[in-house]
Amino acid sequence: MAVTGWHRSTWAEVDRAAIRANIQNEQAHLPENVALFAVVKADAYGHGMLEVAKTAKEAGAKGFCVAILDEALALREAGFDDFILVMGAVPQAFAGLAAQKQIAVTVFDIEWLTGLAPLPMNLDVHLKVDTGMGRLGVRSMEAVREIEAEIAKREDVTLEGIFTHFATADQLETSYFEKQLACFRQVVASMAVRPALVHCANSATALLHEQADFDAVRFGISMYGLTPSPEILSALPFDLRPALSLYTEMVQVKELMPGDHVSYGATYEATECEWVATLPIGYADGFIRAYAGFLVSVEGVLMPIIGRVCMDQCIIKLPCEYPVGTKVTLIGGPNSADVAARYLNTINYEVTCLLSERVPKKYIH
Repeated sequence: MAVTGWHRSTWAEVDRAAIRANIQNEQAHLPENVALFAVVKADAYGHGMLEVAKTAKEAGAKGFCVAILDEALALREAGFDDFILVMGAVPQAFAGLAAQKQIAVTVFDIEWLTGLAPLPMNLDVHLKVDTGMGRLGVRSMEAVREIEAEIAKREDVTLEGIFTHFATADQLETSYFEKQLACFRQVVASMAVRPALVHCANSATALLHEQADFDAVRFGISMYGLTPSPEILSALPFDLRPALSLYTEMVQVKELMPGDHVSYGATYEATECEWVATLPIGYADGFIRAYAGFLVSVEGVLMPIIGRVCMDQCIIKLPCEYPVGTKVTLIGGPNSADVAARYLNTINYEVTCLLSERVPKKYIH
């Protein structure tokens, strides 16, 4: 059973106003006839799926995209009756459950359809086309026609949508993107009947490229106020507002003497008298060992994590003695998820997705 640490002085804050602003700014950027689907997979990229879904719906999102069927079921169980698309693979055995809950699923090969037992009610499907990502999706016009024909023979399956996913939409160099886009448009144009929902845009595509001839965008990382990649930051049509901050408090402050060591492996040695603070957060919370040396903020002053990050705790070096209970900003303000991602040599998606269920989320605004 997952346990959330409500009785510990470590928490994340999620700013609903930031999420609303990011959605509404993107909606203003889109043609009026293009719907915005909020991507809330992976616990809303670590921001909390149900609360984010509620905020996104209030802001005008017309539906949701998730990665696995269980995420869609959780939305239904929470009372969301909106459009939901599972973008990952759903085993045939659970197609009936998806149909019962009116959850759209992704079809990416003919065998899934031909091996599907008759369903007691209609199942909406979206055909995934692999135009160059190399993941799920059909790869030929012939495969598209086969799937169209197979669906046409069935009374229990409706081809509601068709979509693709871009490999390089978050790059300024667009030749590969344009190649994928042209391929997708060709596929759609060749279909016997254009599905009701034709969509191709992730956050980067929705921000940087025209969507007039499509029906929806899948707004993911940028709904949370994070840029799809640092490369396109200067090209964004509006400023993104980061929604998540991560905080903790000092639980012990002590003075080290020259020669004293800190944490596992005794990798840090004090060379002079210095103050340090123990923080109640570690890699079990998603604040991984690679954060060693990362600068966190105390009253606007950046201070380094010293020694190895432990499972449940880490230690920071202080310029002077601070009182126990002093608030520490781990992610947010001057050390945003983008800054953390650069330090960890990864992407901002991973920074927020790493946060475990043990870290409670407090929703503000």
